[in-house]
Amino acid sequence: MSNYRRSKSKGSTFFFTVVTYRRRPLFRNSECIQYLRDSIVEVRQIRPFSIDAWVLLPEHMHCIWTLPYDDYDYSKRWGLIKSGFSKRARDLLPAIKDSESRIKHREASFWQRRFWEHEIRSEDDLHKHIDYIHYNPVKHGLVNRVQDWPFSTFHKYVKDDIYPIGWCGNNVDQLKQDFGE
Repeated sequence: MSNYRRSKSKGSTFFFTVVTYRRRPLFRNSECIQYLRDSIVEVRQIRPFSIDAWVLLPEHMHCIWTLPYDDYDYSKRWGLIKSGFSKRARDLLPAIKDSESRIKHREASFWQRRFWEHEIRSEDDLHKHIDYIHYNPVKHGLVNRVQDWPFSTFHKYVKDDIYPIGWCGNNVDQLKQDFGE
């Protein structure tokens, strides 16, 4: 068993990558997108957090959250979001044959077991990750222009005059280098 330790910095800002089980493209289905939204709203009511950026792709998502000043438990929030989604989607999607381990741990066949997180350490780090999130649909070949992907906070950033509508990354080559692509 690994000895992985998650950050316990209260009130911090975190970048996350969450992937569906076996990269199943669950979020090509509009009902699944709504189930995810409903789960997020429900969790934010009982365990608040700020959403700084988000992009939802067919089989994974990236987001940045800021937690309340006295809280560090993003793992619990992700667990509640995943389980809330799984309960809602259970009857909508055909099951995937689960492993004995997934059955033993009562895990639905919708999500990879873990998620990846990175604690944001500076304004520059935050801006790089926000750019990465918004550029991601182009990176994956889903659209040619950032503005054409509907499931992204990019549109809020345009509305708030943070990005111009035609933005495509301040420096795409630098983004690729920063994120090892």
